[in-house]
Amino acid sequence: MNLVLIGYRGTGKTAIGRRLAERLGLRYVGLDAEICNRAGKPIPAIVEESGWEMFRDLESEVTLAAAGEDDCLLDTGGGVILRGENVKGLRQNAIVFWLTATVPEIVQRIGGDDQRPSLTGTRSFTDEVEDVLAERKPKYAAAADHVVDTSRLSLEEAVTTIADTFTREQRATAGQKDAS
Repeated sequence: MNLVLIGYRGTGKTAIGRRLAERLGLRYVGLDAEICNRAGKPIPAIVEESGWEMFRDLESEVTLAAAGEDDCLLDTGGGVILRGENVKGLRQNAIVFWLTATVPEIVQRIGGDDQRPSLTGTRSFTDEVEDVLAERKPKYAAAADHVVDTSRLSLEEAVTTIADTFTREQRATAGQKDAS
């Protein structure tokens, strides 16, 4: 069984994911890094040269390949939920955690991030975060089994919360399989 982290950038997916994978003995897979490895270039260059649609196609290929693995922690990009095929693939063998944070917290955390191009190209950074979150919120909610607000949690508190929930659900799932 996999553990999947979804959510907007700046919610802690990578920092939490690395520590969580180590604690649970899962193989950590950062899907954005996998996309960059496959393309041989950083995400801004992919988008600039080929556009968002090409990036999303590559994201889907990488996501579906990783979703077919087992005993992995998948740290997804913020837009992975924009395609239903990605969500369906991720949910087949996983417990999905949606990491959230307040807009001010996200803005503070990612204000200097230059590894992602603007998603709207026209708004202030804070307005962009608000707009994109409002658009994606229903999709994150539909994809998630659990929601964890990282705004007021330390890294260790978030890791412990998710690890405990994942372990409990993993045991329950194993128990259901044993009973059938």
